[in-house]
Amino acid sequence: MKTIQVQAPGLLTTVQDLGRLGFGPIGVSPSGAADPISLRVGNRLVGNKEGAAGLEMMLLGGTFVFPQGAIVALTGSDFGATLDDVRVNLGASVQARPGQTLRLGSTNSGARCYLCVQGGIAVKPFLGSASTHILSGLGGFEGRPLRKGDVLRIGRSSKRFRSRKIAAQVSERLYARKVLRVTPGPQTDWFSEASLRSFYAGTYRVGEQSNRMGLRLEGAAISQRGSREMITEGVSLGAIQVPAGGSPIILFVDQQTTGGYAKIANVISADLHRVGQLRPREELRFEQVTFDQARTLLIEQEKLLSSRELILE
Repeated sequence: MKTIQVQAPGLLTTVQDLGRLGFGPIGVSPSGAADPISLRVGNRLVGNKEGAAGLEMMLLGGTFVFPQGAIVALTGSDFGATLDDVRVNLGASVQARPGQTLRLGSTNSGARCYLCVQGGIAVKPFLGSASTHILSGLGGFEGRPLRKGDVLRIGRSSKRFRSRKIAAQVSERLYARKVLRVTPGPQTDWFSEASLRSFYAGTYRVGEQSNRMGLRLEGAAISQRGSREMITEGVSLGAIQVPAGGSPIILFVDQQTTGGYAKIANVISADLHRVGQLRPREELRFEQVTFDQARTLLIEQEKLLSSRELILE
């Protein structure tokens, strides 16, 4: 079986797939890739099913050796990768020969880069998923980020190498927007008109303490009408909570599954991958859309992802 040897793990490199959906009622968050579209596209580039497990790197990439060779692709953000000192293009399939070394540096664009390898990363599933949940120490490779000296197994595959790349115009359509589109939250009416105007007109900055559980935003504080308190209830991926201090928090892939703070809005499904590429100190704004518009945008995105124009051969 082919393997990947970890010479340097990077800042926070974990095994991720598309997550373990459906376990929220028993308190298990979905985990999975913070930018699922990049993982899906990367898997298509190397001939995998879209949900195959890959490596997610955050802000600083790792160094990996392929003793038996491999077919790989990098997607998401540009980490300045090289294969034996030869530049590796983002969004293209590459054949690594036996013994070659892939090195990634710090990000030149967004927050996360994905390494997909033909056959996928072979780890024991937990609740039907290979994704790593760091806080609980479950899933992925021993339930933790990678360390120097780790050896990962690659799943079996007999497919031959085919040169593939993402069409530039399609990549632009998927990642160009800097404004996150949201639908109204279940407690929108708890906030005054002035607070809602401030929320949608203002610019927020991603806080330094943001992580896969949630992105803490810095900017104009949002206040509620009166002094209401709510009973803890289930929360959805992308929900934007406003705690007592008034600074919004976007709940993300390793989120808690319940919360007791009012939710002013929810990031639409078609924009969740953009949340995964937000870096600390990066600025963002919000734009409200209707539920019908959110559904239409997701359908259009899925059509684009399944279209022949996505991958060039």
